Amino acid sequence: MKSKKLRNSARGQDCQVRIPGICNFRPETTVLAHVGSISGMGMKSIDTEAAFCCSACHDAIDGRIKTEFNRLELKLMAKEGAERTRAIWLEQGLMKIA
Repeated sequence: MKSKKLRNSARGQDCQVRIPGICNFRPETTVLAHVGSISGMGMKSIDTEAAFCCSACHDAIDGRIKTEFNRLELKLMAKEGAERTRAIWLEQGLMKIA
């Protein structure tokens, strides 16, 4: 599912991935980072499997920078960020549960 509303909702949001020692905590750098197992990290097909993510955390989960964390740990942090992001969307009415 692709949704411009979901992608645009990331603008100015707090990072929900929050990688320790990496996160820059700068909402002006936040984008919607795709993290789902179905779409794979870095793939842009399923917007509901994504997290509000600062530029630094996005670089880490996409492997553009080295961290002390392994791929599994980074994926877990990204997936937890996606869970927090979906909770925000539910609260904002951008996502509904039938």
